[in-house]
Amino acid sequence: MALFGSAAQPLWREVPRFREFARSGIEILHESKDVDLAVWLTRLDQLKELQRARGAALDRLLEESNVGVAHHQVDVFLFEPATDRYLGRLCKFGQCPKDKIECLVPDCGRSPFLRQHEGFRLYADALAPERLVRLFDRRGGIVARAADLPQVPAGRPDANAGPRGPRAPARR
Repeated sequence: MALFGSAAQPLWREVPRFREFARSGIEILHESKDVDLAVWLTRLDQLKELQRARGAALDRLLEESNVGVAHHQVDVFLFEPATDRYLGRLCKFGQCPKDKIECLVPDCGRSPFLRQHEGFRLYADALAPERLVRLFDRRGGIVARAADLPQVPAGRPDANAGPRGPRAPARR
């Protein structure tokens, strides 16, 4: 299991889309809207149990740390071991199919609770070692705890560095 996406990258400053900040060119630290987890599975027949484990972990986080994260803010991306082939995401709905428009995407629910997103393509370098933080390895157990990851460095993070390198200057 690994943390990837913007939550796995050093913080950067950006001018957000909110009018009052954008108009004034005020930069703030990037706020991740979700947490992306990569999970490699050999079988897909226990995704409902994985869904329950995600919920239990988030309940425990709230109870122990008073940090509330909604289950739909934790995107679990599923991959095939050895090949890193993207399989889909862990569904957020409690039944499969749910009779929602999202469930009409081809191959969504092919394995119960395996969600597909129409037109989604994972960046080719999304799982590059420098873009992720390994949290758990089946052979060695816990590799790192998210709580032990480096904190925001003292001073100002690089104002022009985003998760994919330098950013274009904000329009004013």
